[in-house]
Order: sequence, then C-alpha cells, then structure tokens
Amino acid sequence: MDEIERLAFALNHFAGLTEDDFKLSEDFWLPKDYRKGDFYNLHGTVCTYLGFIVDGVFRSYTIDEKTGEEKNVFLYSANGFVVSFKSFINQIPCDYHTQALTDASIIYIRYTDLLSLYQKSHRWEKFGRLLAQEAFNVTMSRIEGFILKSPEERYLDLIKQHPDIFNNVPLYHISSYLGIQGPSLSRIRKRISGK
Repeated sequence: MDEIERLAFALNHFAGLTEDDFKLSEDFWLPKDYRKGDFYNLHGTVCTYLGFIVDGVFRSYTIDEKTGEEKNVFLYSANGFVVSFKSFINQIPCDYHTQALTDASIIYIRYTDLLSLYQKSHRWEKFGRLLAQEAFNVTMSRIEGFILKSPEERYLDLIKQHPDIFNNVPLYHISSYLGIQGPSLSRIRKRISGK
C-alpha cells in the first residue's frame, strides 16, 4: 500500500470518506519529509496545514519560562494526524512548538484547501467535525489523565495509543509526556514487565 492509499484508507476508517470523496481532495495532499529535530510548527506561528503521518513521531511541547525545561504536551505517531489544532482551526498563533522526534514523513493539506472541501461535500464537513471531536477527546483525556489517573495508568494509556513509542523515542521525552521523573518511569516499566 503506497502513501496515498494509506491516507485514503485512514480517511475512510476515520470518517467514512469514500473513494469518490477522496478523489475530491487528491490534488490537495502534498508529501513532506522531516529530519529528527525539524519543526512542524513553531510557537507563535499560525499552523496552516493538517498532516497525516506516514512514518515517524512528533511531539508538541512548551518551554517553562522560569526553568527553561521543555514539557511535552502531545505525541503524534504513524497513521494519525499531526496538527496544532487550536491554531489551525482558528488561524491564530500556536501556544507550543511541534517537532519531529524521529525522521518522519507526512502527507499534508492546507487549511484553505480543507475549507474548500467542506463547502463541496457533506462528507468532508463530517470529517472536519470528527477531527474537532478527536482533538477535543485527546485534550480532555490528557487533562483527566493528570487529575484522575496514576502515572502507571497514564503509562498504560500511552502504550495503547502509541504502541511503538519506546522503540523510537528517548525515555526522557516519555517521562516528560507522562509528567514524571525518569526513575519513576523505570520503576513503572519494571513493575509492569514483572506482571
């Protein structure tokens, strides 16, 4: 399955977009490669495109102004979307950086092209609604995870959402995402592997 076929399959699975629906968008999707460390979007800039990750892992992070410490907010991996959603839908400057944690490749669509698809097709409008719901769900799950779940439960959720993450991303990034220190992550991993 090539990249475009994977994208069409993912869009069908995610929003029920048919082959004909996808054909409406086919000319709008463009490939882009990232080296590890390249930025998808910078803090203070407007996110103007939505990316489908073909390969690789991205993170969104903030920098603590007092300590200079980077804090990972979101992780994005293959066969999912990468986007600074609030910035993208409101076309306002982004509150965080989004960066490739590995070499990565995406297929992306510009905001203006997606808007034109919404006007042409109710199924594409549905895609937009489902994308917004997914962004809301991911954000709420992150917030509720820190309030309602233990670090171990957050760790298990991470494995479920990003099964290959430990093969691709340094542990300090995972610790930051989980809101724990490295030694705590090591203890959690040891406990779980012993079960």
